[in-house]
Amino acid sequence: MSAHLLFIGGEDHFMRLPFMLALKAKGYRVTAAASGDPRPFAEAGVPFRPIHFGRFVSPLRDIGSMRELSQLLTSVDADVAHCFDSKLSVMVALAAPRDLRTILVRTINGRGWIYSSRSASALALRCLYHPLQRRAAKAASATVFEHNGDFKFFADNHLLGDSEPEIIPGAGIDVEGFERARAEGPSREALRKELGLGDSPVVITATRVTRQKGIPALLQAAELVHATHPDVKFLIVGPREGEGPFAMRAEEFERHAGYVVAPGSRSDVPSLLAMADIFAFPTEYAEGVPRAVMEAALAGLPIVASDIPGCREVIEDKWSGLLTPLRDPRALADRVIAMLDDREAASAMGARGPALIRRTFSLDNVVDRHAALYERLMTRARLRRALAEPPGASGPTLGQAAE
Repeated sequence: MSAHLLFIGGEDHFMRLPFMLALKAKGYRVTAAASGDPRPFAEAGVPFRPIHFGRFVSPLRDIGSMRELSQLLTSVDADVAHCFDSKLSVMVALAAPRDLRTILVRTINGRGWIYSSRSASALALRCLYHPLQRRAAKAASATVFEHNGDFKFFADNHLLGDSEPEIIPGAGIDVEGFERARAEGPSREALRKELGLGDSPVVITATRVTRQKGIPALLQAAELVHATHPDVKFLIVGPREGEGPFAMRAEEFERHAGYVVAPGSRSDVPSLLAMADIFAFPTEYAEGVPRAVMEAALAGLPIVASDIPGCREVIEDKWSGLLTPLRDPRALADRVIAMLDDREAASAMGARGPALIRRTFSLDNVVDRHAALYERLMTRARLRRALAEPPGASGPTLGQAAE
């Protein structure tokens, strides 16, 4: 029987469906568990288990989630359980029963709000973060990092324990699926007409529309750009619901209504990227490798992004895009204006993106590296069980266990 993989994630877990389906095509059994909509998993033919999980700190809710995660791990009884999300990477490991046979793997896709925010509550929670990560590391067999910055942070702060570290860049971009969606989506002309953009130059961002993602700074930068380039439109695509204390208010967009369009979530992002002129990503969040930036690079867009680990994995400043300081609308505006004023240089930067994504961040590359990790961990587990068998006990021989 093929190995059984359980993937645990939050409300956006459906975005990893191409990754799961690629592993399924390799012969693995795949089950997904998430707090989001089950319909995409049903449509893809992936067994789904709902979980209740909130991204924000809520002690009572988190205790309930831990119980649910423990029951999930026991009932599914997978060979490997792999969790994604900064918070889940701790919760799943801490919730694992002591006698669990399942191998636990966790991906650190950024250090999250605790290390992004400068608020007093975030600073206080950092005091709890290290002890919890050390406890979680004892239960996890491997910890996957999307970039070297997060790995170095964990190593320097002794947060890995006996967990095997592995750096696998990004979550994997389905290049063929992206290009197919772009080709089959609405035309440039249809999108511009629908969104009221006309022939204006368009600066786009596609992300969760939240303060953590730098949207206030982007709106201020849009106002500065509008003062010197009044024909430019800013298109801000992404969900605004469910962001709790980080949500943007409607009136914050209304004051920029003449040059900012915020249509909410869209299913045609590849086509929207093909229609735009510049991609802006002013995140203030401690990211992994942002999928949005990878997709913009694959689309060949010139990119202005925050100068942080994760974005730097995709953008080399002044070569394949421009990096900008955090929380600095003036600097962000200046870099957008520089691209608007020198379209030839901007196009040259954008043209360097697709090859990098295909070479380093493609789905095939990421899936192959994860599969190799899973096989290595399962082989070690079989060897440990074989060595632990008492003399004369039934079960696989050492040679069989190594097969």
